[in-house]
Amino acid sequence: MDARLSTPYGLIEDGALAVDTDGVIAWLGRSAEVPAGLLELATAHHDLGGRLVLPGFIDCHTHLVYAGDRSQDFEMRVAGARYDEIARAGGGILSTVRATRAASAGALEAESQRRLAALARSGVTTVEIKSGYGLDRDTELRMLRTARALGKRNTVSVRTTYLGLHARPPEFATADEYVDYVIGDVLPAIAAEGLADAADAFCETIAFTPAQTARYFDAARECGLALKLHADQLSDSGGAALAARYGALCADHLEHASPQGLAAMAAAGTVAVLLPGATYFLRETKLPPLDEMRRLGVAFAIATDCNPGTSPLVSMPLALNLACTLLRVTPEEALAGATRNAARALGIADRVGTLSPGRLADFTVWDVERPAQLAYAIGANPLHLVSRGGRIFGG
Repeated sequence: MDARLSTPYGLIEDGALAVDTDGVIAWLGRSAEVPAGLLELATAHHDLGGRLVLPGFIDCHTHLVYAGDRSQDFEMRVAGARYDEIARAGGGILSTVRATRAASAGALEAESQRRLAALARSGVTTVEIKSGYGLDRDTELRMLRTARALGKRNTVSVRTTYLGLHARPPEFATADEYVDYVIGDVLPAIAAEGLADAADAFCETIAFTPAQTARYFDAARECGLALKLHADQLSDSGGAALAARYGALCADHLEHASPQGLAAMAAAGTVAVLLPGATYFLRETKLPPLDEMRRLGVAFAIATDCNPGTSPLVSMPLALNLACTLLRVTPEEALAGATRNAARALGIADRVGTLSPGRLADFTVWDVERPAQLAYAIGANPLHLVSRGGRIFGG
């Protein structure tokens, strides 16, 4: 699928591509038009048997590094318990914080490896991993080191994000005191080790105010980090406009984003990241304003939001299906959202996200006849093989 083309899905029928020795796409087009010189230079040929070739999926919003289990929360929620009741029973986000703080580096990596492997088996070649379940310096550093280690030991490229403002830990009396701690202690330590590519925050009535988020963004930007934001999930807190004002790569969730906030995102080039797994798991009825995003020209990505409490989702094809069935995204929009727009949301669109000359040869091969089949089948995984920088896995 070549995003430069105007045909549906950018599809090239009977196509071919050539990969150079550096793992970069050297040429693509119709197989009948392969330059003779390339054929003479090729050291290996692969006949894919008419299968569909796509850019590797990019999961641009996950929290997959954590310890513990929240299935008890799920049982209580299904039985009708409210969030505050679950928290009083020892559940909620702070239960994950306790488990993650208590986990050794080895245990944390082993638990997280299983989730990353599942995403890889669903065609993911690049994943963003957030911290945010430590809420103290040592655990946040351990989470980010774990994420970096996973990227070195797997076939999936990992981008890391410091989610410093996720929730207020109980040892701090006020959110402002915690923000001071994050800015003065944790951010400098993370920057000193080069552990994060971006910084993120949860700007919401139950989390952190726009003013607190802005202070954090100022400090993160001084540390050289790109910016992202959990925005307007539960109310219109001005998160979309704040993300746009800071030139954030993306703003995520956005169920309650205002037209003004979305217009600011469009002007700033900030990508909207839609998270249908959370919509499904929480049985949300308030959906992101997709028609307004289309009208304003806001690019939107699709991600799993893999996390223990609100979206324990480890399949990109299922995320595509949920985006189509729940959010009314078209299959073509969903595939673009999981590839080229997701690359934009991570600031790496110059390297991955499309099949184009000069991009890394990160692509997937599928046993399907039409692209829409990837979003159509519930729970199917017709992945045939994966190329990561020209190295072939599977098949």
